[in-house]
Amino acid sequence: MENNYRTVNFQRLSSVDSIVSDDSCEYYQTDIYEQLPSSLSRRRCQYMDQAQEDDDYEDFEYVSLLNRDWSSTQPLKMLPLPLQEKKEIREKRNQERLSINPWKSWTQSQQIARRRLREQLERFFSGLLPWKRTLYKIEGGFGVGVKAYFVFLRYLLCLNLLNCAIITGSVLIPSLTVRNNSTPWYRISKNDSVLDIFLGSGFLERSPIFYKFYEYKALGPICLNTSLLFFAGMVSILILSLIMIVHRTVVGYKHTWLTGSSFTGNMSKKVFCGWDFCIQDAQTASLKHSFIRNELKMDLEEQRFRLKVSQRTLKQWVLLCFLRAALNFLVLLLLGGSFALIYFASKASQKKIDFHWTLNLFWEYLPPITITLVNLVLPQLFNTISVFEDYSLTTQLNLTLVRSIFLKLASLGIFLFFLIRKSLMTGKCDETEFGKEMYKLTVFHLLACVCNVLVAYPRTLLVEKCPSSKLAKKVGKPEFVIPLNVLDLVYSQTVTWVGVFYCPLLPAISILKLLAIFYMKKFTLVRCCIPAQRMFRTTSSSVLFNFMLLLGLIMSAVTLGININRFEQGQCGPFTYENSVFNVTSKCVDALPHTASKAIHYITSEAFAFALILAEAIILTSFVSRGTANRKVIERLKDMLIMCSSDKRFLVKQHSTLVRRQNKIQKNTEEMADYVSNISRES
Repeated sequence: MENNYRTVNFQRLSSVDSIVSDDSCEYYQTDIYEQLPSSLSRRRCQYMDQAQEDDDYEDFEYVSLLNRDWSSTQPLKMLPLPLQEKKEIREKRNQERLSINPWKSWTQSQQIARRRLREQLERFFSGLLPWKRTLYKIEGGFGVGVKAYFVFLRYLLCLNLLNCAIITGSVLIPSLTVRNNSTPWYRISKNDSVLDIFLGSGFLERSPIFYKFYEYKALGPICLNTSLLFFAGMVSILILSLIMIVHRTVVGYKHTWLTGSSFTGNMSKKVFCGWDFCIQDAQTASLKHSFIRNELKMDLEEQRFRLKVSQRTLKQWVLLCFLRAALNFLVLLLLGGSFALIYFASKASQKKIDFHWTLNLFWEYLPPITITLVNLVLPQLFNTISVFEDYSLTTQLNLTLVRSIFLKLASLGIFLFFLIRKSLMTGKCDETEFGKEMYKLTVFHLLACVCNVLVAYPRTLLVEKCPSSKLAKKVGKPEFVIPLNVLDLVYSQTVTWVGVFYCPLLPAISILKLLAIFYMKKFTLVRCCIPAQRMFRTTSSSVLFNFMLLLGLIMSAVTLGININRFEQGQCGPFTYENSVFNVTSKCVDALPHTASKAIHYITSEAFAFALILAEAIILTSFVSRGTANRKVIERLKDMLIMCSSDKRFLVKQHSTLVRRQNKIQKNTEEMADYVSNISRES
């Protein structure tokens, strides 16, 4: 293994290279010790001397790792040490407890109590997560990749639950408390119909679902009113979502970055150490077998692809590069055509028609239908194109994800661009109309998922009832395509964030939709789909899932900023005329004490932004430096593992050679004794 900071050369010794000394056993053991591929004591002294002479940070980290003091309050089972050393540490800790003062003893007991409390809380909150048993079964039957999709869906469900809690406390309850009850919103008029559920009109338009329901009402001081609470709740949703997504992305990326892109698990570890001997249930044992089998399939698939890449000639590489360039140009053409189709469909839907109610409903849903069809067909084409580009399976997945998420977010962006450029309609609440468009996108996405189930189940019945027919053989059972399903979740959550300001109860609708999607996808997976023939790892793909979700959040924040500026003088809702977002916030800031007002003005100024960016740059530089040092330490630990393996090989080889030599000496001695005894008998 070679690194920029150190060159390490490991040579594996064969049995024919064995050199056995003819001296005494004591000298022989010393000689064997000196011939080991690595001597930890010698290397420790060498690195310590080098750290003292060169004052090198990386070597200091390595030395500190070797000489770490394990006498802390960390549990013995968590220490990466042999059993004998753990026993010695336990005895040392028992002796220290007898000699320490009462204050230190109380401090250590408090640390242990806090650690145990934290572990219990983690187990408690982990037990509250829904569908744990279901996800375990899915992982055993269809692999960790399919499980990652359902875990991602559960994460979005929890995120929308938090958003609903914020909206209920800061938006819904204050507005319902101060609202005038002379005209109840829940009363159904003669013009209301069932179609209002799909169009968001009628009684739904008057309900708390949409922006028009909420009004400006003072609750006391000038900074306490429904408008400011409304704005604070929406900003809190975006900030909370940003923190959770960034944290989840960083946590997932940390492991991938530290271990490296070429890191693969040891196959012998999975074969000999992968079994859980605490398993007693037959079904659980079958699932565990499936886990190990899927892991081995992923390892073999990666090794097969690396062997294929290593055998490519220069001509094959050149042809492959030209093929990839042509396929990327085809992808750009498909994306451009889809964007033009969505724009013209949105433009055509604004024309009013007076036909049958079914045609009117179809015309109202023309933009969502076009966006859904484009997002359904093109990712399938992208998935097929990535196969011809001859990448590894994980790279194919990530490439399809990148292209498809660009398609989905860009198609949504084209539709939002059309809505923003659309001329303001007089006599209507433009903010509510914008919210209704997001509501229709959410409803139609749910309808599309229902249609997917209605298509997949008859297809499965056809294959099961008529397996010998040509149509059944050609159609076959579908596979669960992970990229497309993940992109549907990202698209759905992006629509929720974009429309939450003008449709405040959209997160609650998304919760119901995600629950329905979970059980529909579970039914489709278990009943209609077959396990994938090729497995892939989801470490980097899970990070990509969260990064795409972060892009959707940024897109929704930009759209919200544009709409706030566009609807500055609103005609309805909590921000109307002089009570716009800017006026309400500025009045509240001016009413604060002079020190607080001055501090807020400074926080919103360019000087504070420059200082914040500078501080972020320094912090990021520090974390990058620490990450680089940690990564080098990990590489050196890998070197130590390889050296330990070489030590064992060397010792086994020397032991076998010594045993053969001793057996040979013993055999010669016995032959000599027999020869002497025979001579004595003859004489």
